[in-house]
Amino acid sequence: MIGGGISGLAAAHRAIELAKEASTNVRVELFEASSRLGGVIHTEQINGCIAELGADSFITNKPAAVELCRRLELGQRLIATEPTHRQALVLWRGKPVPIPNGFMLMAPSRIGSVLASPIFSPLGKLRIGLECLIPRRTETGDESVAAFVRRRLGREALERLVQPLVAGIYTGDPEKLSLAATLPRFIEMERKHGSLIRAARQQREQTEASVESEPHESGARYGLFASFKDGMSELVDALVRRIEQSGVVHRATSIRTLRRRVETGEGFAVETADGRDLAFDAVVVALPANRTAKLLAQLDSNLSAELAAIEYASSAIVVTGHHERDIEHPLNASGLVIPAAERRQILSVSFASRKFAGRAPSGEVVLRTFVGGALQPELLHRTDHEITQIVRSELADILGVRGEPTFVRVSRYEGAMPQYHVGHLDRVARIKTLLAAHPRLALAGNAYDGVGVPDCVKSGEDVAARALSALLPTK
Repeated sequence: MIGGGISGLAAAHRAIELAKEASTNVRVELFEASSRLGGVIHTEQINGCIAELGADSFITNKPAAVELCRRLELGQRLIATEPTHRQALVLWRGKPVPIPNGFMLMAPSRIGSVLASPIFSPLGKLRIGLECLIPRRTETGDESVAAFVRRRLGREALERLVQPLVAGIYTGDPEKLSLAATLPRFIEMERKHGSLIRAARQQREQTEASVESEPHESGARYGLFASFKDGMSELVDALVRRIEQSGVVHRATSIRTLRRRVETGEGFAVETADGRDLAFDAVVVALPANRTAKLLAQLDSNLSAELAAIEYASSAIVVTGHHERDIEHPLNASGLVIPAAERRQILSVSFASRKFAGRAPSGEVVLRTFVGGALQPELLHRTDHEITQIVRSELADILGVRGEPTFVRVSRYEGAMPQYHVGHLDRVARIKTLLAAHPRLALAGNAYDGVGVPDCVKSGEDVAARALSALLPTK
């Protein structure tokens, strides 16, 4: 396994599980270039606060992560978001205002809340209300998120609400993002119901009484998210413990080249950066697609070219601690998203200690502010100090945050978020076709079939099964 992020860890863990189930003696080794495992999952305990320097939660309606937690005996450690703060805010003319109740990403289920919102102009509200009259799309080709939203809900809905919500997930440009690759459920809503409003209203009526539905939930579906009592690194730590019981984890060990073993015709020779030449019967590469492309350049130039064509965005997360008395805004939500049209230098702010209980002592607050992304890549060229000053200035202006932070942590994620641009699904299909010529090579990660933690877990576990099946004799 090359890569010690959540995909590589899930792959190594699943390979060990499957080998035990098959009563097969398989040696599993995992190589991670840095000294820390977990990739974008990184929790620190600071001044009595739980600071998530990367991913802070995962969605539970995709079962892979929840099922993995069960097998790791972490079920009792899971916590849900705070029910009283499942509302989201959006910046409008410099002020945080609530996202209309029932507006789930880009499907309004309560027209009354849209009509009452100051976010939209009278014409914008009328355009959203007319969505039920917009005919279904008849073309079959891929469509961008922006084109879909403009077609169904109008320009204001895109610019003032959907764009910042989508940026909060993909840090991407909705003009380029593929709807089919990122949010396919909305294609199905249009296809089945002919209207997002009708589909959302029906879903709301069906789930209104369930525990997953909150009367004041808006924006992202916060009721479906979970984390761990002591932070997301609990998942990483549990995986590493299990892997090290039967396998080997190499920290601070990068891989320089990967080539086929000429002497056997099967398996691979792996050269580490410190010059060691190691032989393996199968390899799972769980790295970003651009780094995977370089690793596979000599092995398969066509596969390498397809991988290199997947673009990435970079971002930084600035985690800050504050005395609650130093913040004017009540922070009565899970977070705030910021439209590009507001011309701010931050993407969003997660009210971390409101979103999950136990993240800060009484009277203290933890905020997570996002900077950069596909629309503001130049900000990542600034120093940590400069980025911190930008964040502090924006938080002061938007939320009335005064005084010195009790702590500051800046985490940079250079080229960490793949951009699922229009045509992404076709590219992934070509990658999988080319990969079929290498049955003992498998690729895992967030570059292919989903960017969330459950997607990465599923990716790692699926390819571990594929790699192991190529080794085991067929019955």
